Amino acid sequence: MFVFIDCNNEGAEFIHADAHSISVEDVLAPSSDVPSNLIRQFFPFDDAVCHDGHVLPLLAVQLTVLADGIFLACSFNHAVGDGTSYWYFMNTWAEICRSESSQGHRHVPLDRYFMDEAKPPIKLSFSNESEFIVRYSPPPLREKMFHFSSEALAKLKAKANEEHGTSNISSFQSLSALMWQCIIRAWRLPAEQVTSCRLAIQNRSRLQPPLSPNYFGNSIDGISSAAKVGELLANGIGWAAWAIHEAVVAHTDDVIRGNVRKWVEAPVIYNGGMLDGKFCVLMGSSPRFDMYGCEFGWGKAVALRSGAASKFEGKVSSYPGWEGGGSVDLEVCLSTEAMTALEADPEFLNVVSLNIN
Repeated sequence: MFVFIDCNNEGAEFIHADAHSISVEDVLAPSSDVPSNLIRQFFPFDDAVCHDGHVLPLLAVQLTVLADGIFLACSFNHAVGDGTSYWYFMNTWAEICRSESSQGHRHVPLDRYFMDEAKPPIKLSFSNESEFIVRYSPPPLREKMFHFSSEALAKLKAKANEEHGTSNISSFQSLSALMWQCIIRAWRLPAEQVTSCRLAIQNRSRLQPPLSPNYFGNSIDGISSAAKVGELLANGIGWAAWAIHEAVVAHTDDVIRGNVRKWVEAPVIYNGGMLDGKFCVLMGSSPRFDMYGCEFGWGKAVALRSGAASKFEGKVSSYPGWEGGGSVDLEVCLSTEAMTALEADPEFLNVVSLNIN
């Protein structure tokens, strides 16, 4: 079995929907859980997996008109591109819509690149699609948005660096360490249980030579820091943040190319169930993506929300805060019991802001 993309020029799917009985406030649900069952209806191809791109468009957009606003949702096949590619596409589309010359044809530079270790087509060690397609359905989860101001993150970063006697720990590494410790504490695991914090990390600038800024595709990996629960919770934020920092620094060109070679030799098809219940906190997405700069001429978006993809216990997705300036919003997925414990965690409450869009 081989994997490749052969476009048939049938285009993307666009859906216009009316939901005049739903308000923006209903969608935002300030200070309460994300109304995920409602929001899922705004996204096309709910519950689809990447392999469905054989029969479904690789891109679908739904514009839902609410009572006092609009909700623009986009479903993008992850086999085609990663988060960097997605937001490059969305911002380019928005720029074209804002431009006075949008009636003309604008050339959008897109580069493709293949490592020598993985020239297409890629052969998979499967004879039938049923061997690797998993339509994962997570157990009932609470989803909630939490806001972290730039001032709170600066203090957290300073604390992490001071504790470890360094200046190299970043704000996001500090925030990831906080979530790792707080979620593990909320799970109430035994001290000897091994746990991990995984981060989705981009490869573009780490490759030698670096990829073109116009590269359109997937260039991401997952890095991980592991520790026993007792060790993780007995040490401060600086200890956990430094463990994450070391994992980031170790992700070099040699490591990236080695991972690709290993995957080509023994391909693995990932699915949402592989991490759920594995005592793992996964930090996904990125506050560096220019999400609020994606403006179609209607004004700045009031908030960001995501669909059902990759939602499982311990998944944390990061977004830039609405006010900018280095602020961050986190979308956290946890069981009811664990979310209740997180909301009452003193260390978490000392950093998080209560007001969020």
